[in-house]
Amino acid sequence: MYKIATIPGDGTGPEVTDEALKVLEAVAKKDSIEYQLTHYDFGGDRYLKTGEVLPEGAVDELSQYNAIYLGAVGHPEVAPGILEKGLLLELRFQLDQYVNLRPVTLYPGVETPLVGKGPEDIDFVVVRENTEDMYCGIGGFVRKGTADEIATQTAIYTRKGCERIIRYAFEYTRKRDNPKGKRLTLVAKTNVLTFGHDLLWRTFQDVATEYSDVEADYNHVDACCMWMVKNPEYYDVIVTTNMFGDIITDLGAMIQGGMGVAAGGNINPELGGTSMFECMGGSAPKYTGQNVINPIAAIAAMAMLLDQGGHWSSANKITEAIKVVTGTKMKSQSAGRMGYTTSEIGDLVAELVR
Repeated sequence: MYKIATIPGDGTGPEVTDEALKVLEAVAKKDSIEYQLTHYDFGGDRYLKTGEVLPEGAVDELSQYNAIYLGAVGHPEVAPGILEKGLLLELRFQLDQYVNLRPVTLYPGVETPLVGKGPEDIDFVVVRENTEDMYCGIGGFVRKGTADEIATQTAIYTRKGCERIIRYAFEYTRKRDNPKGKRLTLVAKTNVLTFGHDLLWRTFQDVATEYSDVEADYNHVDACCMWMVKNPEYYDVIVTTNMFGDIITDLGAMIQGGMGVAAGGNINPELGGTSMFECMGGSAPKYTGQNVINPIAAIAAMAMLLDQGGHWSSANKITEAIKVVTGTKMKSQSAGRMGYTTSEIGDLVAELVR
């Protein structure tokens, strides 16, 4: 029995979650997957009613599930940062989801702003460290609100944190089916961030000696941003820090056609670890209830959830169905211009899976 906790969240989150669950039901019936769903109402509405983002004991309870499926968080009446820090970051840190896995895949039929590039050119994965760096929240203010105010924000890097994300990335690259070869690119800024990124670089060199079948590569982060636009076909797998990963994965989402098709996983790869999967597009509150938002990213996140759970064939069925729908059915990836409603897109994918 595969136990899944669902957090539909805010805005259009419940709408796209419904479509992902529709596809899950279809593939589970076809492949005889037994699963159990439990829904949680964590998000903006609950926070406005109770003043709490996650109630006491919620993290321990969620840790008992094999996976968490998250629709989206973000509420127009809740100040920015409260839900993101209190829900997303809290779960990532408390459940030790130290891998943020972000495939950058251009599906057939999806437009990219990169002229002359197609699905064969934009197909790489970013492995982002997810529990260290600037996101640890270490820092503070001195003389806040005065002309002499000082603010500090400290980035934290540990040998353990660097090694485990780098090792995960090498293993992922080794297993990834890429006819162009196996290359892992470390993205950092070793010429300026000469302490934390020096540790990162030395760890990368040490671990690379154990993976002679993988080409160990390096880019400064600014060069990576340039080459992702100019020559995305160069990349196979990228491993990077929390902050830089946050930035370049948004760039990746744009070159793969937008947030509506971008999915990701927050992964604890250890035995018994609980991972969380989500679409990258946010809650899009202005489209709530209109049945016009693109659910492809949400459905792709469900495929990632199944893949991480060992249901590789089922995940592949979903991915191939997505490619057919984007390549032959949808007119656009933008809300209201897809040629189909949110629920109709879910129906199309589910039918192809069946």
